[in-house]
Amino acid sequence: MIPDRSRLRVISFALLAVFALVAATPLPVVAQDAVGNAASDSVGDAIGKLFKDVLRGTTEPGVDSLTPPATTEPQRQLPASRTQVMQSFSPLVKATAPAVVNVYADRLVQRRSSPFAGDPFFEQFFGQRLPNRTERQSSLGSGVIIQSSGLVVTNNHVIKDADDIRIALADGREFNSRILLKDERFDLAVLQIEGEGPFPVIEFGDTDSIEVGDIVLAIGNPFGVGQTVTSGIVSALARNRVGVSDFGFFIQTDAAINPGNSGGALIDMNGHLIGINTAIFTRSGGSNGIGFATPANLVRAVVETAESGSDIFERPYIGATFETVTSDIAEALGLDHATGALISDVAVDGPAAKAGLRAGDIILGFNGQPVEHPDALGYRLATTGVGATAELDVLGRKGRKTVKITLQAAPADDPRDRRTLEGENPFAGAVVSNITPRIADQLRLSPSLRGVIIIEVPRQSLASRYGFRPGDIISDVNGATITTVDGLAEVLKRGANFWRFEIIRDGRRIRQIIR
Repeated sequence: MIPDRSRLRVISFALLAVFALVAATPLPVVAQDAVGNAASDSVGDAIGKLFKDVLRGTTEPGVDSLTPPATTEPQRQLPASRTQVMQSFSPLVKATAPAVVNVYADRLVQRRSSPFAGDPFFEQFFGQRLPNRTERQSSLGSGVIIQSSGLVVTNNHVIKDADDIRIALADGREFNSRILLKDERFDLAVLQIEGEGPFPVIEFGDTDSIEVGDIVLAIGNPFGVGQTVTSGIVSALARNRVGVSDFGFFIQTDAAINPGNSGGALIDMNGHLIGINTAIFTRSGGSNGIGFATPANLVRAVVETAESGSDIFERPYIGATFETVTSDIAEALGLDHATGALISDVAVDGPAAKAGLRAGDIILGFNGQPVEHPDALGYRLATTGVGATAELDVLGRKGRKTVKITLQAAPADDPRDRRTLEGENPFAGAVVSNITPRIADQLRLSPSLRGVIIIEVPRQSLASRYGFRPGDIISDVNGATITTVDGLAEVLKRGANFWRFEIIRDGRRIRQIIR
């Protein structure tokens, strides 16, 4: 660039030169280029160019200072159509939202009017002078219509212990409903709308085809504010150890899910149902972007069971228990990472034993699908169904092998193994049973475990007052080892001045003495 004073000096000399040039220059010359376009150069053009060069400063020789520098940035273009301007989920929502409903569950609960109500010690002295009051509680969740006849799927915890269940559609209609099937282990329930259809539906998708990063929509009724749609992506697959139920093969999504969304729909971009929104991970009670949905393939299997007329979803019985493969076990066996389901126990004469599986074997695959952990294997078993033949990829003592196994139902329980206890004893009123293969499979106990387990504890029973729960295993009463229901009944029949017993609850042994 030229310094300011020198620049003024140059401009002055340039003006004198221009005036001289104007006096000596003839009229403009007009010519045509090669394609016939007129091109002209005049004195005014020359003066303008000269002034621009002087005012802007000189550049490198041969380079026009007015030429913009070359750039590699792509040129932005205006949208060519309305479709490119408006990207919206609206058509997808209009097609699916009518099939997402509100589920209202009412239940009668007893509230203790005194902190001593229900305590056996105080009621022994005061009798029933500490009455409980009854009140009605209501809960709100969501559901999805999956059959035009009015079949609705939701979470079991939404309708648990409900005395009255109502279904409200997005168009304002409201119907009563009844429970066809509920499964506490998988936290699913199937309801039937008591009204004339047809009703709007959402078709099932294939959850084995979705991938992390796929866009999804969550539809439900969070906090009771009304039907709400949120968007997100599939954040992870095969999530376990969530802590909301025994099931552990959830789809994780960052679509906002809040209380009231339970039982609602998680849909893909094809408008197919790929999951039932079940739980969230939160510290505040609101959405933190970590939600979990039960895969639609499992939901479909439960619905098919309800359609067949059964009120119990029966999982295939394999006759083995499994543990998680730790990093130490994986390293010892030469695995790249900890994956698979480690067999810890095998029942005699069960399907696993007949297929040649033994404790210590690791199942790595099921019908071509990877098995990440024991819960993933349970999911694959449940979605395959009873009567099918499965191919297992097994890592055994002699290397990897493929094992075919026929999935069958657990042996039926003998009614003689179940009994309601009576008499003057702490267990009175409880329903107990011998631990059968079916019960062991349902409660995820060792298939070789034998003994007596509490199946049901009525609310007003003496067993309920003493705090016994379903799932408690009675192992010892007054020094006698309990192995069968008949043996337990015989010990209780003798009577006693005090009762000393031992139960197993959630793997812990609890000893108690009651006088």
